[in-house]
Amino acid sequence: MNHIRNFSIIAHIDHGKSTLADRLIQITGVVDARNFQDQILDNMDIERERGITIKSQAIALPYRAADGRDYTLNLIDTPGHVDFTYEVSRSLASCEGVLLLVDAAQGVQAQTLANLYLALENDLAIIPVINKIDLPSADIERVKEQIDAELGLDPETAILCSAKEGTGIEEILEAVVRKIPPPIGDPDAPLAALIFDAKYDAFRGTVIHCRLFAGTLKAGDVIRFHYNDATYRVEEVGRFLLQREKADALRAGEVGYIIAGVKTVSDVRTGDTITHESRPCAAPLPGFKEIKPVVFASIYPIASDDYEDLAVSLEKYKLNDGSFVYEKDSSAALGQGFRCGFLGLLHLDVVQERLEREYDLSIILSVPSVRYHFILKDGASVWVDNPMHYPDPVSVVKSEEPYIRAAMMLPDRYLGAVMKLCMEKRGVNSQMNYLSPGRVELTYEMPLSEVIYDFYDRFKSVTQGYGSFDYDLIDYRESNLVLLDILVNGEKVDALSQIVHRDRARARGVQACDRLKDEIPRQMFKIAIQGAIGGEIVSRSTISAFRKDVTAKCYGGDITRKRKLLEKQKEGKKRMKQVGNVELPQEAFLAILKVKESK
Repeated sequence: MNHIRNFSIIAHIDHGKSTLADRLIQITGVVDARNFQDQILDNMDIERERGITIKSQAIALPYRAADGRDYTLNLIDTPGHVDFTYEVSRSLASCEGVLLLVDAAQGVQAQTLANLYLALENDLAIIPVINKIDLPSADIERVKEQIDAELGLDPETAILCSAKEGTGIEEILEAVVRKIPPPIGDPDAPLAALIFDAKYDAFRGTVIHCRLFAGTLKAGDVIRFHYNDATYRVEEVGRFLLQREKADALRAGEVGYIIAGVKTVSDVRTGDTITHESRPCAAPLPGFKEIKPVVFASIYPIASDDYEDLAVSLEKYKLNDGSFVYEKDSSAALGQGFRCGFLGLLHLDVVQERLEREYDLSIILSVPSVRYHFILKDGASVWVDNPMHYPDPVSVVKSEEPYIRAAMMLPDRYLGAVMKLCMEKRGVNSQMNYLSPGRVELTYEMPLSEVIYDFYDRFKSVTQGYGSFDYDLIDYRESNLVLLDILVNGEKVDALSQIVHRDRARARGVQACDRLKDEIPRQMFKIAIQGAIGGEIVSRSTISAFRKDVTAKCYGGDITRKRKLLEKQKEGKKRMKQVGNVELPQEAFLAILKVKESK
């Protein structure tokens, strides 16, 4: 066990975690040059295309240290985006130490701090690494000052490296061996293993990723899950090289996988403890705190026949993404579907894309919303995350919405533009803190509903990509909320309803009507698209009708002949409007979601 090290790489987005993992894999010889490719641990197409890590990946690296001993280094590569912090927290529970990567040009950013606190909560050894020292804009001395002032770590212990060029990689491996403590645990004690991830394999069932804290596990053992008391016989255990590699046994301190014929996806719960049926451990391991979704949207199949496929796909997807929650839902406009909870808009975007790619589904998403709180006249308290369940406005005494504390780090030249954006989004209680010359930390409290709409995109635009953003939920605060309905040809489209602040209702209604006008095809009759709060119309767009020139055959004579034909046409169009149905294309629903640059 003294020759095992379990460690993770944590950093802000784009600070080079996956590239460093690539170099570590190359230098330890896990992959030969012929089979190597960039972002080798990112095995999803969507991760490669976007250049982001979404799922944590584990790999065992064999390494011969300077003292001549052979070590097994279990590396877990983690995501950097704020939406996937949950993946990071699960990975850190399986480690004894972390490499904290800081970009030599950008310095310490919002997620660097957030991830440092996660590592400190787990009581891990922290090795600071300054990456990208080969960049022309690298300022190593300034970054060392930030590591000292903002992270409270010793800047002299920071390792300088360039993951792209491969410099400093040996020093990192030596530091992992020297500074990260070996795992502790008794291989002869009762088995205690923590599930930190799971994947669904069409041929083998559920593959469980776990870290053993005590005991030994081998094929043929009967195991029990603490959460649901289910028992299974182990078919295979092994370690992670690039592919799964079968082993005789897993012992305390190791990270590996278990295949035990677990057929249904819902039987495995991340954070659960696995123990032996015949000799159980005394108490379960502390799991992970229950994750709370913050953004909600409904998913519907385009063809109602695909509902069963969608249900099966969501159950399989849920196993690979422990932070995703869903329940059944239905809509008058779109039929049967599911109400889903996400950690943020990027998470929602990734879930939608993975469902379409990996499970070959065609789906429609409703407008994202957050969870609101209403207190009614009879004293009842109602939580609403779906606009369809909005209570009767007459009975509402008080309405509340969730607020977040947003921490932003940015160059001070963008300060005015960012403060203006935050005020526009109803931000309050601002605090400003100059971290170093030219760099400022800005803290605002603002409603979550404003942030999920288009805040992040606009923040990146006004800071030209130099700003970083992190947030955490603080509390619920009283707010003047109304239900904005969208009417097409006088009929309410429930999938397009949104709960908004009264001051924002008209602007949001105008925006929705204008976008729908661009997407809904013209008919033979005039179509009115309206935004309404109760019986009050707050916005309107009109799609003009196709018009046949009925007066073409009139080449003179009395004007009443033309007028008679036009009146006849008008009557026909009026009748059509009463009986005509307007079908909304899928693009119309997507257009409401897409955020256009504000003029």
